[in-house]
Amino acid sequence: MPRSTQKDFYEVLSVKREATIEEIKASYRQSALKWHPDRNPVNKEEAEIKFRECTEAYSVLSDPQKRQIYDTYGHEGLRGSNVGTDFNSSVFQDFHDIFGDFFGFEELFSGGRRGRGRNQRGADLRYDMTLTFEEAAAGVTTKVKLPKQELCSACNGTGAKKGTGVTTCQTCGGRGQMAYQQGFFTITRTCPACQGAGQIIRERCLECRGNGRVEREKIIELRIPPGVDSGTRLRVTGEGEQGPNGGPAGDLYVVLDVKEHQFFERRGADLYCTIPLSVVQAALGTELQVPGLGGEEKLKIPEGTQSDAVFRVKGKGLPDPRGGGKGDLYYHVRVLTPTKLTREQRKLMEQLGASLKVENKPADRNSSIFEKVKDIFG
Repeated sequence: MPRSTQKDFYEVLSVKREATIEEIKASYRQSALKWHPDRNPVNKEEAEIKFRECTEAYSVLSDPQKRQIYDTYGHEGLRGSNVGTDFNSSVFQDFHDIFGDFFGFEELFSGGRRGRGRNQRGADLRYDMTLTFEEAAAGVTTKVKLPKQELCSACNGTGAKKGTGVTTCQTCGGRGQMAYQQGFFTITRTCPACQGAGQIIRERCLECRGNGRVEREKIIELRIPPGVDSGTRLRVTGEGEQGPNGGPAGDLYVVLDVKEHQFFERRGADLYCTIPLSVVQAALGTELQVPGLGGEEKLKIPEGTQSDAVFRVKGKGLPDPRGGGKGDLYYHVRVLTPTKLTREQRKLMEQLGASLKVENKPADRNSSIFEKVKDIFG
């Protein structure tokens, strides 16, 4: 077959010299689909040449090092260097993405992905767990029961009846794959006789029916670190499904959902709580027993406290699950204005109002009152 490397690679893929890798990739896919020999049975020889040209062009232009050499020295630079124009792994992957499902090819080229083999890894499992706010704050150790595929103890995962064993697949010679020549490249498919295992079971295990795995319920102990939040995903290595044919087990992923607290709002490791105050408590000051994570906390309210004041208690928030210490606890106070007064209360308020004269003029833009109003109304 004639060599195609003398043609300009940019012209072969119909892209400009300043084309991005995405544009080059898109053009290659379009050209590869157009010139694939299986889609051109009438002019198969010409299609193979065109297909080879666009694949060689993409092999160079998709590789930054090869492209730089080609842009500087052209084809002679590639032949004079040690990088060459051999197909790289990204070409195999892109080719598989384009044609794998369309043509029913399970594996493409001799350097493509491997078949499933006997040591295929087991599937990962997901377990959704709901925690109370207090459990998430303190951390908890608990046990869960999971149905999962476990190694068959009767055959030790081989799938063969005890005493019979397995034999090497004669069809593929134990490789688990069959190679077929397709034009100028080689297609590798899973062996139909052993389904990629490379071995044939003479007599199947009665316990697992030749699967090498059985479904059992397993109790797994989980340690939830303190301070976790909703959406936290914990990985437990090796507690997923057992791999087929004695392959390694997958992992278990525990996804957490933390219930909201009655009083606290969480912001990272910090907690916020709103506390109502009466006008008298705000004016005279007081000491309150307020809720905390580990029980009640004492909160001292100084006299003259204004509504929307915030008091911080350091280190009383949530622990950082990554080991960054504890957050803080913030108490946001709201002064409540009474809406209904008895006759006696109204009289007392009138007396208080007569002794506390306030000029109801607009607040100056530089005054503290104006700043508070601006914060409230945005």
